[in-house]
Order: sequence, then structure tokens, then C-alpha cells
Amino acid sequence: MISVNTNQGSMVALQTLNRTNQDMSRSQNAIATGLKVASAKDNGALFAIANKMRSDVTAYDRVRESADRAASILDTGIAAGESIMELLNEMKGKALAATQVGNSASAQAALNADYIQLRDQITSIIANASFDGANMIAATPNNAVSLGDAAGGNTITVAGASLALGGTTITVAAASAIDTTANATTALGQVNASIDNLGTRLATWGAGAKRLEVHRTFIGKLQDALTNGIGAIVDADLAKESARLQALQVKQQLGVQALSIANNSSQTALSLFR
Repeated sequence: MISVNTNQGSMVALQTLNRTNQDMSRSQNAIATGLKVASAKDNGALFAIANKMRSDVTAYDRVRESADRAASILDTGIAAGESIMELLNEMKGKALAATQVGNSASAQAALNADYIQLRDQITSIIANASFDGANMIAATPNNAVSLGDAAGGNTITVAGASLALGGTTITVAAASAIDTTANATTALGQVNASIDNLGTRLATWGAGAKRLEVHRTFIGKLQDALTNGIGAIVDADLAKESARLQALQVKQQLGVQALSIANNSSQTALSLFR
């Protein structure tokens, strides 16, 4: 039917052109942002999933920072423990020499003076073995604690241990001396026990340091996996979008022409009255 009131062909052409324009807008937005899901309007479910994964990636940055801090605290404690071990080895030599029967008074005094200086240096090392206010070897030791996951529900803890004189690890008494053969024999026993105890403690801390290192590496790999997963969900394939945009541009031009032809169809009604 020819009508000047209703142009069905024009309406169809206009609807088709509007859909093409909408598709072009989405394609241009994907090319501009590099994302096929840039907002919740594009795909609400995928947008929510990607946003949750992005928050996890950010949270794991904090986990890595926590692991780095714990590792630094632990490294400080290990370095201090190794220094104390060196002192104990020297003290053992001094104490052993002082157990020799027949040492002259001056020799015994010299050995004792050296021993006391080494003994007191242990206290000095303990006082300075702090990182960010945490000291793993103080009389009241701190632990090296790292976040274990992005939810904050798990932690990795490496327990500190007091290396103070007269403690359970360093059994050398704070007033230990080797001024006599008897005292030197007692001190030698304490030093030997301290060396054994400290060796065990350093081995434990070394294993803890390895665990933190493995955890930091795992977190890095996990972040990479999450980032790749986010990309697979929301990133646009620019090659496909480029081809799609070119096709839509041609389709848009054809749609404009089709609409123009449809709009001219009502002009045929005039020919009926000539």
C-alpha cells in the first residue's frame, strides 16, 4: 500500500541504522579503552568477576609487602645470630686457653679481659638487631609475621628467640668470667652449649627465610595468573574489533542510503495524480 501517513520501509531502515550505530559505538569504545567489558553496562556478571579479581591483585601487593617486611626482620635476626656465633667461637678459644693449668696471672688476666669484651659485645649486638622496631633476638623477642593470603585469614610466622646472656639459647652467664681455671672450665661448658643451641636456632630461622622467599615467589606468580585471567575476561581483541568496525562503517553507509531511498518512496504517490 502506498501511503503518505505511514512509511514502513523508512521505519525498518531507521531501526536497522540505529542498531548499526549502537554496534559502532560499542566497537569504538572497545578500541578506545582496549576493553570489551569496560563497565557494568557492557556485561554485569563479567564486570563483577573482573573487579573482584582486580581487588585480589591489589591485595596481593600488600601480602608481598608484608612478606618483604617479615623477611627483613628475619634477615636482621639471622645476621645478628651469625655475628654472635662468631663471638662464641672466639670466646671458646679464650675459655679453652684459660683452662690450662699453670697460666701466669698476667696471661690469665689478659685472656679474661678479652673474654669479657667478647661477652659484652653479644649484648651490644642484641640491642642493635632491630628492623622497623622489631627485634627477634631481644630478651622479649618479636616474631617475623607475614600475611599469607589476600583475605587476611592466614599468616606465616617465624618465631623469634632471645639470645640474651644467661638465657635458654645463650647459656653464657652475664657475669661469666675466665679469671680462674675453674671459672674457665665452667665458661667453656656454657659456650659449647650456647654454640649448639644457637646453631639449631639459626637452622630454624634459615628454613623460615626460605619459606618466606618461596611464598613471595608464589604470590608473584599468582598475581600474574590473575592478571592474565582478567585480561581474558575483559580485554578486547583489537584485530577483531578493527575488522568489525570497518564492516559496521560500510553497513552504516548502506543504512543511510537505504533510509534515503525509503524516505523517497512517498514521492511516488504524487505520480498517481498527474
